[in-house]
Amino acid sequence: MNQEVIVHGIEWTVKELFVYPNEYIYWSIQIVMYPYMTGLVAGAFVLSSLYHVFGQEQLKDIARFSLVFSLALLPVAALPLLLHLQQPTRAMEPLLTPHFTSAISAFGIVFTTYALIVLSEIWFVYREFFVNQLSVLEGARGFWNRLRLGVYKVLTLGARDVSEEALAVDHKAAKILAGIGIPVACFLHGYAGFIFGSVKANALWMSPLMPVIFIMSAVVSGIALCMLTYIVIMEWQAFRLRRTGSTVEAGRVKGAESEIISQAARYLLGFLVAAISLELLDLIFRGYTAMKSWDILRSVMYGKDFVNIFVLQYTLGNLVPFILLLLPGRTVRRTVLALLLVLFGVFMMRWNVVIGGQAFSLSFSGYMHYHMPVFPHSLETFKEGLFGALTVAATPFVLFWLINKFVPSLRRVPGET
Repeated sequence: MNQEVIVHGIEWTVKELFVYPNEYIYWSIQIVMYPYMTGLVAGAFVLSSLYHVFGQEQLKDIARFSLVFSLALLPVAALPLLLHLQQPTRAMEPLLTPHFTSAISAFGIVFTTYALIVLSEIWFVYREFFVNQLSVLEGARGFWNRLRLGVYKVLTLGARDVSEEALAVDHKAAKILAGIGIPVACFLHGYAGFIFGSVKANALWMSPLMPVIFIMSAVVSGIALCMLTYIVIMEWQAFRLRRTGSTVEAGRVKGAESEIISQAARYLLGFLVAAISLELLDLIFRGYTAMKSWDILRSVMYGKDFVNIFVLQYTLGNLVPFILLLLPGRTVRRTVLALLLVLFGVFMMRWNVVIGGQAFSLSFSGYMHYHMPVFPHSLETFKEGLFGALTVAATPFVLFWLINKFVPSLRRVPGET
């Protein structure tokens, strides 16, 4: 009886010439999404820390929003790995047997530490709101109000003191946690760059700059996503207010948005310049040193992947949004376009590292093309295809919607229901 053996990667790999020993592209779109999503987590937290640690008052509203959004992004950081694993039920083993001799196990420790920091900081920032909601909802009728009342009783953890002294302690604790969280968030994403940069057998990945490049591009993508989501939400609120005839309130929302976005865009530009400089420095260093693997890397970068690297990543994803953000008279529409291109550019950087690093054979004698499954015909092609990637991308927004029901990150008036 013939038994068909399905090799992981055979569904989306097209070979060209001699590709042994790495015969397939084993790491597909989910491994592209993994460093992309962890980068968004780190970047969102860095944006929130610009207010909590460095006292940038202009960013107060978007900082509170990005802190909660970072919490919504956090569980999704590990989702691509779970979808990619052939045995996802074993995913908890590194957490149950922690040690730093394994990079995966170390990631679990850092991930758990970061999650505790984010949850603690959110509790200190919103504790006053939780306590105020108890008095607002006390005696309220209806299942939803009773549910919220029960949730807020749990969230206060019994700490209902909202005096000036207690709130000052909360503010100080949140500031300390934000300061600790910045290096932890950077290490959380720098780990992904470390994984790739430490692979000596792969000429494209092996670079001491890889973790730093990943961290800097993570900050860029996280800030861009928070800005984009914030703009969409605030514009939608202004649109709803205009429809109800409240022109004064609509104008107030839009004006606040423009001031905040302008300030956040300045920081985005600074991090974008640093990210582009590091990537170009790495490219120049590789060409200058011209190691024995440079010939195949040059043929890949300037030949096979020229469009992906120099057209889509550097030009469309870096240079064009940089110009759009730098030109005077910046409008909301132009800012939205620039933010979308920034997110696309960081995604293409992850794509070129993960997919491009596997595309050439380790014997430098062949090349492989990756064709992402679009229409799934099995569970494998769903997880490792377009719909699996879209599932990962959409999940944080669903989680944020649920979290925002109890932790309203865009509500300005304490105690408002």
